[in-house]
Amino acid sequence: MAKFRIVGISFDHMHMGDLLRLVHDHLDAEIAGLFDRDLAKMQAVAGKFGVPEDRYFTDFDACMAAGPYDMAILCAATADHATYTERLAPHGLHIFVEKPFAASVADARRMIAAMEGTGKQLAINWPLRWVESHVTAKRLIDEGMIGDLREVHFYDGNRGPLYHLADKVEVSPEEVERQKPGSWWYKKAAGGGSLLDYMGYGATLGTWFMDGAAPLEVTCTVDGTPGIEVDQHAIAVCRYARGLSKMETRWGTFTDPWTQQPQPTCGFTFVGSDGTLASPDYAKTVTVQTRARPERHEIAVDPLPEGASNAIDYVLGCLARGEPVAGPLDPALSLIGQRIVDTAARSAAEKRTLELVP
Repeated sequence: MAKFRIVGISFDHMHMGDLLRLVHDHLDAEIAGLFDRDLAKMQAVAGKFGVPEDRYFTDFDACMAAGPYDMAILCAATADHATYTERLAPHGLHIFVEKPFAASVADARRMIAAMEGTGKQLAINWPLRWVESHVTAKRLIDEGMIGDLREVHFYDGNRGPLYHLADKVEVSPEEVERQKPGSWWYKKAAGGGSLLDYMGYGATLGTWFMDGAAPLEVTCTVDGTPGIEVDQHAIAVCRYARGLSKMETRWGTFTDPWTQQPQPTCGFTFVGSDGTLASPDYAKTVTVQTRARPERHEIAVDPLPEGASNAIDYVLGCLARGEPVAGPLDPALSLIGQRIVDTAARSAAEKRTLELVP
């Protein structure tokens, strides 16, 4: 089989380096092109993968003319997702968007519309989908271990988006403060803020855990830090027909969850009609209570299956088999998460409870 030709579009999001590594390590894929207006930024991230110099482009049209490509990985600032998707769609390639989905429901719908009729897929990647504890939790919930799922409680974040480069390479606190004024992560117009960055995780994976159910209304509040125009802490309460759930996002956790779990613990807690389940990020076990065994006990996590060990492995497998992506990567499911995020942002701005936006 010919290798999938992958083009990387925009290096605004530090996850581009992680995703390109997955492409580089995949036996049936190659990095066929890279685009960003900043050549040095691309070289700093992709240089380690031995990408030939003639595959780096600072002009979008020149990059696309050097195709064809099978799939684009899009790691632009959130506010640019819709525009890039509309520019990419006519080139007849699949589009893999690194989270979050979009800056708004309107933008998300633009992205879906741009791909209609192309015969190509749009996939939204949420890295927590590939965490073994959460995949195990989904299996146990679907098997009915805790009965009917009634509540999803999500708390997640990290020290802040500027503390890490690709491969989780750490940046000093002094360098973080130096970068903040010019970083898109801290600009409202670019789609910055912890709510847009992280609440989509809880909202989208929460929708996955709840088999596509959407809340009736959302109430949200955010912090306000002098000199910072975006939120760094957001808490949303979602009222479902079945009960209340909570989504909380935080830039400024005491430690990063992938190195040392902070308190509160980052991850998910689930309450069902017949039990509870806790699924911390990156944990080796999940903790369960059931009516038959009410004391807390641990269950070892499932290893990720062959062909779905990471996002690139999974998506390219779907494309090779001619299957649609499913779960949180499915734009239809991810759109419900975006509707929750939009409603939360409006609720925080208007300081009142709102019905879920359509």
